Amino acid sequence: MATIISGKEVAAELRQQIKIEVQNLKNRGITPTLAVILVGDDPASKVYVRNKSNACNEVGIAYEEYTLPTETPENQLIDLVQTLNQSPHVHGILIQSPLPAGLDFKKVLEILSPEKDVDAFHPYNVGKIMIGDYEFLPCTPAGVMELIHKTGVEVTGKNCVVIGRSNIVGKPQAMLLLKENGTVTICHSKTKNLKEITRQADILIVAIGKGEFVTGDMVKPGAVVIDVGMNRNAEGKLVGDVNFAQVEPVAGYITPVPGGVGPMTITMLLKNTVKAAELSEKKCNGSLKL
Repeated sequence: MATIISGKEVAAELRQQIKIEVQNLKNRGITPTLAVILVGDDPASKVYVRNKSNACNEVGIAYEEYTLPTETPENQLIDLVQTLNQSPHVHGILIQSPLPAGLDFKKVLEILSPEKDVDAFHPYNVGKIMIGDYEFLPCTPAGVMELIHKTGVEVTGKNCVVIGRSNIVGKPQAMLLLKENGTVTICHSKTKNLKEITRQADILIVAIGKGEFVTGDMVKPGAVVIDVGMNRNAEGKLVGDVNFAQVEPVAGYITPVPGGVGPMTITMLLKNTVKAAELSEKKCNGSLKL
């Protein structure tokens, strides 16, 4: 039977550390501040934004929310981003996606200052991740790495398989595993003989958005299995991309859904916001050249 990796517990430990770091910054006269831009009335986005607000309050990060109507013109949204870019008290900026139809997320994202891009989605920061020299990491892949570290399993030399090639999870996840000297294979919808590949994985990360896709016969006995998926099955129950009932008896470690990767994502956003505040402080002190 696999050991369950509790994202809730790991996130709680990290948030205690973040709370101390925030207080240390406040003692030096700096209040880490996150500005979140929400455009439109998407119900899921509203929930995500509320969760981010609650998390900031928990650790002492100042939270500012800018809510814009669905019909907001693109130039108005860009003006807001530019204003926040120039604001000395705002350290992190997050543009909640998806944006309403007619607004180009890529165009708006490119206006965002890379120094305040706490989601690590800006092309500059993506490039930094590719060369392994970064300030910010995408929140979900960074959270996954924390969970792997918690198992005590070394990534170095391990066969690591990532199912999914999205810009948000799959691709950066592969780069983080590679940086820690894993031997990395990225699989996707066009991959042939998928089961043969996944059964070689010492560390298997699944992020494809297909409920209970990975079954017990696809997993190497004793593997670390990280399930990034969040899906609703036919009965409306929340499930991951991994069939937990089948895989848990085979794996060495496994994350549950919910309570696995989910709590880590917002926690890493908090960590990035603190890092942005620290970088801002160094820049003001003249010790950082960006």
